[in-house]
Amino acid sequence: MTNALDTNEETILKVLEDSEEPLRPGDVAEATGIDSKMVSKSLASLKKKGLVCSPKRCYYDITN
Repeated sequence: MTNALDTNEETILKVLEDSEEPLRPGDVAEATGIDSKMVSKSLASLKKKGLVCSPKRCYYDITN
């Protein structure tokens, strides 16, 4: 398994970094134009890599 980020993951991280509060996958999809299913898949990958966390159910934020 590689820890390299794909383009979608980089874009999603940027949106989460720029947000002042945790976002839902649908919010990220709307902000990025990435399909919501792909956003969910990318968020799961980013969470597994330790780059994002889920402070409450169905919300995501960057890991501090």
